[in-house]
Amino acid sequence: MTSVYLDHAATTPMLPAAVEAVTARLGATGNPSSLHASGRLARRVVEEARETVAQALNCRPGEVVFTSGGTESDNLALKGIYWSRRAADPARVRVLATAVEHHAVLDPLVWLEEHEQAEVELLPVDREGRVDLDVLRAAVERDPDSVAVISVMWANNEIGTVQPVAEVVALAAPHGIPVHTDAVQAVGAVPVDFAAVGVDALTLTGHKVGGPFGVGALVVRRELDVTPQLHGGGQERDIRSGTLDTPAIAGFAAAVQAAVKDQASYAERVAGLRDDLVRRVQRVVPEAVLNGDRGTVPGGRLPGNAHLTFPGCEGDSLLMLLDAQGIECSTGSACSAGVPQPSHVLLALGCSDDDARSSLRFSLGHTSTAADVDALIEALGPCVERARAASARTR
Repeated sequence: MTSVYLDHAATTPMLPAAVEAVTARLGATGNPSSLHASGRLARRVVEEARETVAQALNCRPGEVVFTSGGTESDNLALKGIYWSRRAADPARVRVLATAVEHHAVLDPLVWLEEHEQAEVELLPVDREGRVDLDVLRAAVERDPDSVAVISVMWANNEIGTVQPVAEVVALAAPHGIPVHTDAVQAVGAVPVDFAAVGVDALTLTGHKVGGPFGVGALVVRRELDVTPQLHGGGQERDIRSGTLDTPAIAGFAAAVQAAVKDQASYAERVAGLRDDLVRRVQRVVPEAVLNGDRGTVPGGRLPGNAHLTFPGCEGDSLLMLLDAQGIECSTGSACSAGVPQPSHVLLALGCSDDDARSSLRFSLGHTSTAADVDALIEALGPCVERARAASARTR
């Protein structure tokens, strides 16, 4: 049986350019921190990769800090900015974020609450998953001098809603409050311009854009103090010590460059497939409900994201039934897959526990085709019927 992969938001296949860049360096010896010829060659690869990423995201090369991926970058941004800001002024203990952030943001914030006296405020979102700017404004203006950092993701990993990050920056900037954004899902899918939007720190990772696992970056303004989590050799502006993975960084940069270069054509093609998928799913299952942005905001949804609720089904059961037919999708964030609890994102939208447990995410990517959509539609109807029957028997 040939598998149909509809889980690109969890990870997407490596691009040929990234595979070539990684393999070209795998046989080379040289620590980029060494001063001899092999080390200098490795350093040149790293610095050229840094320049490539910076050009793609419209930032300065010195603002690109290589990390092991999105989770480390989010932790480094939130903890590092919080510690630095609070060290400069002990009154800065508040952290503002949305209720629909990835757990790579939410869990560090819980840790800061429990161990570093942070006061975390999770801001509500509307029915489409977009942050309420009026609530954010009120939260900032209540006591701006007490806010250490604001974190609002560029686009949601589960429902695909794109957030008004530029407007968030506009609210924060007059008060000198730094803004971090988790752009893991956004880079290569929608336009991402670090300088133009004005955020202070931005998270991205390799395996979401067609690069290798285990490598990513935190783009952080040089003017912003960030306390490191790792101490050692002082690599990466002394923000992130550790020997750099030269092959992975080369592949990461190649993937970012290719994904950003092809973003417009990619988005047009994949959004067309996504719209066709949603139309045909709702034709086969008329009760299916699309979650997230429904066209309220132009470009307000990631092009490859289709997140739907199937009333009367257990999402896990429907996923496994589809998997048995060769259709691979997700119940939400891969990082929390298998955990028997409803999605915090859907609950924040106002969904009931039952609806939150009855949802699936179909995410398309650069290898997706019309045949993938056809295969899903062919398998979906009977799988929904079986999932509903199984759910009815357990009630």
